[in-house]
Amino acid sequence: MNICVFCSSSSAVDDVYFAEAGKLGELIGKGGHALIYGGANVGLMDHLANTVLKNGGHVTGIIPRKIQEKQLASVHLNELIVTETMDERKALMRDKADAFIALPGGFGTLEETLEALTLKQLDYHRKPIVFANTNGFFNDLFTQFEKSYTEMFARENYRKLYAVANTASEALQYVLNYKHEDLGTKWFNVPGHS
Repeated sequence: MNICVFCSSSSAVDDVYFAEAGKLGELIGKGGHALIYGGANVGLMDHLANTVLKNGGHVTGIIPRKIQEKQLASVHLNELIVTETMDERKALMRDKADAFIALPGGFGTLEETLEALTLKQLDYHRKPIVFANTNGFFNDLFTQFEKSYTEMFARENYRKLYAVANTASEALQYVLNYKHEDLGTKWFNVPGHS
């Protein structure tokens, strides 16, 4: 399985996040899966990729030229694809992936994960998405999601668009056992339809 992982490029985060990224990398590699990720040589991204490689997995990094030119691309990967834009990078990551796992990260991680979630909501893909909620990192985001449900900005059943896992192992098990469920249209009222 080709597993796309979105995660932090920060090397300043607590060791608990590195440990869980390492566990996920080990599981991906030993499970014979492939990692699709953002191609960077820093932060959780680098630690994850290196751990997958050490455990026999295949790693494809996809990085925009502007970031590569800052010497931030890993040189240890099986494959590195350099794109001209961030949009092209994200589209390639989505196209190559069979599943998405979000580890803790900053604005980029959130943007990539929420874009994948939005596209699934609109039925552009039917791939599993899971948040690996290490150390409760995404709890505030889930509170915001709940506000969207209770205030009718999103349908209640859209909780099924994604899963929340407490560990890397749970996250991987979710994507490996995923069965798509049709959740219907996102709109509460479509003009001209009863």
